Amino acid sequence: MTEPRIGDVYGEVLRDALAVATGIGPRPLVGGRLPRPVIEIIERDDGLINGAPAAHYLDPPADWQPYDHRAVDRVRGATLDVGVGAGRIALLLQDRGVPVTGLDTSPGALAVARRRGVRDLVHATVDDHVADGRRYDTFLLLGNNLGLFEGRERAPALLAALAALARPGAQIIAHGTDPYGTTDPVHTGYHERNRRRGRLGGQLRLRLRYRELATHWFDYLVCSPEEFAALVHGSPWRLTDLDTRDAPYYLATLHLTP
Repeated sequence: MTEPRIGDVYGEVLRDALAVATGIGPRPLVGGRLPRPVIEIIERDDGLINGAPAAHYLDPPADWQPYDHRAVDRVRGATLDVGVGAGRIALLLQDRGVPVTGLDTSPGALAVARRRGVRDLVHATVDDHVADGRRYDTFLLLGNNLGLFEGRERAPALLAALAALARPGAQIIAHGTDPYGTTDPVHTGYHERNRRRGRLGGQLRLRLRYRELATHWFDYLVCSPEEFAALVHGSPWRLTDLDTRDAPYYLATLHLTP
């Protein structure tokens, strides 16, 4: 079996999703004529494969979940939207007059965000962006991007990098999902396998696929609020609020320790 080519999966997904939504630009077709939905394939290291429609990355605020609205209502000051994607959060903040910078490692995602009107974009990791000398009051990790903490090994470095980018009194607002309400043995068995290997139960090992492309394998963290609180303990940040009104989804708010 031929392995897929490594490439900018996320950027290609967003480009095609935008083309299907707008009718502008090349888009995947069925039978050479009808546009087909853009599906992002998520492959887990135990062989599980799921598909997720990509159209939601372009959703206007009217189609957002309640926790997204509560998150953006907490924003104050200069804001870094970590994992800006197609720019749905950044565009709303711009409309509100918030100085917002979109950060992403996907060149294709940044191109889509720029086409949609996001003005200030940076192609970098959080760690790399520290050297740019810019500082922020709010960091957003929405769209389940608490997953970027990856696990016990990565979390301290990411928290330190965000602290290095922070102004006094800065806050992080991160959206996560508690994975442990399921009784599906496909998932509960994966959680147990992870724990036997010394990993957090919901520490996913994934790669994304789209058409002929794949990403490298990477860790993505899905954890309980209690597990996240343990990851934050001892860092420059203090967990000040857990909003679980839409459980199993939650918003974690952290403040920089004075």
